[in-house]
Amino acid sequence: MENGFHNKIVSFIWSIADDELRDVFVRGKYRDVILPMTVIRRLDAVLEDTKEDVLAMKEELDDIGIHNQVNALCDVSGHAFYNDSPFTLKDLTSRTKKQQLEADFIAYLDGFSPNVQEILEKFHFRNQIRVMTDADVLGGVVEKFVNPRINLSPNPVLDDNGEVLLPGLDNHTMGTVFEELIRKFNEENNEEAGEHFTPRDAVKLMTDIMFKPVAERIKDGTYLCYDGACGSGGMLTIADERLKQLGKKHDRNFSIHLYGQESQAETYAIAKADMMLKGDGSQADNISFGSTLSADANAAMEFDFMLSNPPYGKSWASDSRRMGGRTQLTDPRFVTNFAEDEFRMVPSQSDGQLLFLANNIAKMKHNTELGSRIVQVHNGSSLFTGNAGQGESNLRRYIIEKDYLEAIIALPENMFYNTGIATYIWVVTNRKEKRRKGKVQLINATELKSPLRINLGNKNCELTDGIREQISNIYMNFEENKYSQILDNEQFGYYEVTVERPLRLRVEINEERLNQLRQKVDEKDQFIYELVVKLKDQDKKECYMNYNEYMNNLEQIAKESDERLLVRHKRLVEDYFTEIDEKAEKVVIKSSKKKEEENPLYGSFKVEDKYIEYEQNTDLRDTEVIPLNYDGGIEGYFKEEVRPFAEDAWINDTRTRIGYEISFTKYFYEPEQFRDLEDIVSDIKALEEKTDRLLDEIVGG
Repeated sequence: MENGFHNKIVSFIWSIADDELRDVFVRGKYRDVILPMTVIRRLDAVLEDTKEDVLAMKEELDDIGIHNQVNALCDVSGHAFYNDSPFTLKDLTSRTKKQQLEADFIAYLDGFSPNVQEILEKFHFRNQIRVMTDADVLGGVVEKFVNPRINLSPNPVLDDNGEVLLPGLDNHTMGTVFEELIRKFNEENNEEAGEHFTPRDAVKLMTDIMFKPVAERIKDGTYLCYDGACGSGGMLTIADERLKQLGKKHDRNFSIHLYGQESQAETYAIAKADMMLKGDGSQADNISFGSTLSADANAAMEFDFMLSNPPYGKSWASDSRRMGGRTQLTDPRFVTNFAEDEFRMVPSQSDGQLLFLANNIAKMKHNTELGSRIVQVHNGSSLFTGNAGQGESNLRRYIIEKDYLEAIIALPENMFYNTGIATYIWVVTNRKEKRRKGKVQLINATELKSPLRINLGNKNCELTDGIREQISNIYMNFEENKYSQILDNEQFGYYEVTVERPLRLRVEINEERLNQLRQKVDEKDQFIYELVVKLKDQDKKECYMNYNEYMNNLEQIAKESDERLLVRHKRLVEDYFTEIDEKAEKVVIKSSKKKEEENPLYGSFKVEDKYIEYEQNTDLRDTEVIPLNYDGGIEGYFKEEVRPFAEDAWINDTRTRIGYEISFTKYFYEPEQFRDLEDIVSDIKALEEKTDRLLDEIVGG
């Protein structure tokens, strides 16, 4: 189908909104009429050839008293849907009274099969009929959609000589028309970046990456393909086409079953309609409505192939509430046993895109030769957001340490209709070929693009057939070059290590501080003031550089006075009489003669015959990020990179975490090439000569 013809159809349908709805609906509501009417007209056109046969069958079934007529009427219509009303849309154009038109139009809609009724319900279309009737525009809308200037039928329109006036509209192109209309409405309504539809050139690349590596291994049988964020069903449509093409090419006999789920009622309705037009009712039944995250319609399913473009940068707070709250979430898709512990792969509530990837991983097949392949689009945040131990990092760790991550492909910017941000294709599988085991391939395809002659929203470039083949070949060849880097799994991992420094406190007793303490404490705690004064008078000292020594002395004075120092008393001393001083002695929090393992790297020190631990100075606490593959590990790094600069530091091993992040900049950064020094000097001399002559002219003049 030529783009010019496709664009003409879109422009004509778009013009209906301006011509008929301008004074009836606000612009943001045009879609509530135009999208369902486009679906209705398409279904109406598809059913035209068998309309009379359906009516005849219905009359026969009514006569013999058969009430469940769905299967029989579908068989006669030749599709997974039917309309058993006595009308077609063209019939309704003869109505001159708007009340009669409204009644007959509703009767026409009521004649559709139950699966179409669900689509109309999700569009909330019946709510708009009365508005259009009252404004007397319903007739105009119907007339425009059956206008002979456009053809939404799969059959061509012929002239009296049998020549094609208007070509037929195949299912693939009809889907493109849907998506273009939705894109235009989204752009008109200033939809969020996550509410966009994936352009077909990107989807074709995704399906190439999905199927080409295993084309020779796909055998006769049944395969399941799934999209947990299916939108209008475009990805499933193209995946279906691509897989069938492979079957013909390799002379394989297999069947494909498509499954999807969509939470937006309108796009769900379009996806269902699109599947119906393929002629396979079971495919439409496999498209489920609701949130994949909190109401998974395929919880017990496993799939061979999974692809999707989940919403990114979008809060999943409502899903979180329905699942019991983010911190209480126990769904096994997102919380599992791994690394000898309960492993939580729950990201921040502000962005739930990685949950769709975790959902797909949970639906992998592990007992088949082919296993499962996942190809999914994300924005850049999935590569690096989340610190070590947090949900996003944990999911990356899980995928990489399980050796599921096969490749990530960086796409050009401005590839999508409603957002210009950077996007990345993740390729995940549990059946890596031998040469890829333990490796991840990063492909930088950001410069592999062809500019569009006319921008489509934010989309200003495309992946032509040749470019898609080039990217696929880079992926399939699995070689390092300017576009491709091959890295060991552990190169993406790191230890997040907490480095502690000892607290060093100076105790300073003076009259000002004593007065402050005396005025602050309650009468029952006045004795602590008296003890401090008594020790000061006894020692004749106002400054102590050893906090522990001072507190031992103070406790001794308390015992002699039959008093007992409580924790709150010690805090009062710290609050009023101590200052951090790097020249002071380290504060000891634990001292024992019990034999322990001395390990200064981890905060266990032996001093004379005792094993001690020091209080941490939280102000000096620092975090070191240590690559998993650092020679010598954590201890080697600490000895080489930390101890030479802080000899009293140690590692708090209770806070050590493992994290994973993926940086394209790190592996594909190309430094700017500076000009040659001789060229710069030459330019300076030329400039100096020019300015000297200019100065001579000014002064001389």
